[in-house]
Amino acid sequence: MKKLFLLLVLCVATMSMQAQKFALVDMDYIFKNIPAYERANEQLSQVSKKWQAEVDALMTEAQTMYKNYQNEVVFLSKEQKQAKQDAIMEKEKQAADLKKKYFGPEGELFKKRTALMNPIQEEVYNAIKDVADLRGYQLVLDRASDTGIIFGSPKIDISDEVLRKLGYSY
Repeated sequence: MKKLFLLLVLCVATMSMQAQKFALVDMDYIFKNIPAYERANEQLSQVSKKWQAEVDALMTEAQTMYKNYQNEVVFLSKEQKQAKQDAIMEKEKQAADLKKKYFGPEGELFKKRTALMNPIQEEVYNAIKDVADLRGYQLVLDRASDTGIIFGSPKIDISDEVLRKLGYSY
């Protein structure tokens, strides 16, 4: 009885899998062919470099203050030593706070990336959904992500069709 039930379940699963249609997309390929995405990436890169330079400048200033402190430490009174140490620690704290403000999990770079990329990603998602609905796909996988796809036939790759849907002819 158990064997019959197992065989029945296996047959039903096989029949349902045959009825499903699958497709692949290459999100990296799609995004590389959307000029707005490339411009947004360049803009993020430039602002990131600018902000990193600000953080680096504060860290360099703190390091310079520390080197000067080490050179002068034998000539300073206890109060002067403490004042210099406090100033150095304050400068390091400013650098750390600025780094967190710009690059932290809820930092400015995250907010800017979200503002620039989300509309593009939504547009691509909607195009993929439209193509999938039009062609009857129940599942669309991203071959660029690390999902363990070893081989995918180019026949089921709809990346170019998605780009055409977005208005880019490839």
